[in-house]
Amino acid sequence: MATELSASPPATTELHRYTEALLANLAANGTAPSMTPAFQDIPGFWLPPAVQALVTILTGDDPLEPLTTAANRDQRNTALFLCLALAVAGHGDRIHASWLGTAFGELSMDHPVNHGQRALWLAAARGAYGPAGKIFVLRKLDALAIPTQADTAQWLQALAPGEPSVVVPAALVDFPELAEIPELARPAQAAARLSRLRARCAEITMTRQAEHDSRTPLTNSAATPATAWAEEEPLAVLRSLAGLAGPSGPMGSLIGHLLDDLRPGSDPYLAAIALHVAAPILREVAAELEADTQLTPPDSITVPVLGHRLVLLPEGPDPESMAAAERAIIIDGIPERRPPWLAYLLIALCVVLVAGAIVVWWPLAVLGVASAGLGAWRLWELQQARRSDEAYVETRLAELKDLADGAIWALHAYAREADDRAKQAAEDSAGLIRLLRRGPRAA
Repeated sequence: MATELSASPPATTELHRYTEALLANLAANGTAPSMTPAFQDIPGFWLPPAVQALVTILTGDDPLEPLTTAANRDQRNTALFLCLALAVAGHGDRIHASWLGTAFGELSMDHPVNHGQRALWLAAARGAYGPAGKIFVLRKLDALAIPTQADTAQWLQALAPGEPSVVVPAALVDFPELAEIPELARPAQAAARLSRLRARCAEITMTRQAEHDSRTPLTNSAATPATAWAEEEPLAVLRSLAGLAGPSGPMGSLIGHLLDDLRPGSDPYLAAIALHVAAPILREVAAELEADTQLTPPDSITVPVLGHRLVLLPEGPDPESMAAAERAIIIDGIPERRPPWLAYLLIALCVVLVAGAIVVWWPLAVLGVASAGLGAWRLWELQQARRSDEAYVETRLAELKDLADGAIWALHAYAREADDRAKQAAEDSAGLIRLLRRGPRAA
């Protein structure tokens, strides 16, 4: 192609000038420029006859001659140019059924999606080619059996990101540490995830069409040109095909595109198609999550209370574990103290000094009294410390009992919530399946 273009620069310049004006008009009002094409044919180059064929289609004439010439020179580029140009103009219903297959080519899990395929994918998702265009893209994706080769966690993360690490049920609000116990966390986590998945699927499948039209006005029924595309992929590909732009950017993988389309904030039309692809995965996940919510709470659980491991039973704390915790609190709260030898020594010294005062010198009695007072103060201080330890232990023992009883009541409330949780999960699962059955709605 470069040889033909470099051999006739004036013709190339005129071709580019007219093609650029043509694309601008198509995107603005869906018509060809009023001026007559002034470019000449470039032997061997597909674009001049393809442009002639496009203008002929838009004016309602028979494009057979220029179309045949362009297709003989490059069938795929000709089909891609016409499909995208008519889609951008809002006249996607004028394409021939065979053009879409020729332009799209084959998808593969092992190769990236090229820019032309992504542009056709986007246009078809927005209804540029009517329901048949969406069905065409869906069949291309279905043929690859993508769900069998996908990582379930990736799809769930894309569909409903930001999942909390711990879900605290209402019954365990006062004891959030109980919600971290695997046997109790799994049903609550499953119910919350199922609810989030249903809400996200409802957001994708039930958003009003009118809300999309303001951002993505391209629909087959209204024949409105692409004046405000969220992505410029179709126009960018058209400009690249016509030689009006530089090299294209990197291409994305098939799975990467689908995951991006599922993320919140993505184009709703593309999200609907990606959801259809992920539907088999989501059906299996919904069944697993519903089953997890029906798990029966265990008869006993071991929880940390004030740093001690307690076994909680429906009727109350396990006596052995409770007794062990109480012993540990007593041992930790009342440390072993050495005998008050200093106080005893001071009192003994008092006796000696008083005796000496009687026999030897009376001022020694003053020192004896002082020694006795200091010894008594040391004994009183020791007694206060022991009372403080005992009060601390009593407080901790009472707190242990209150927390254990409160945890038991919280577990009873959690068990009462289990039935409601399972019923809501069954409803969410059924609702999710209904949403998936709807599939991508025709624009």
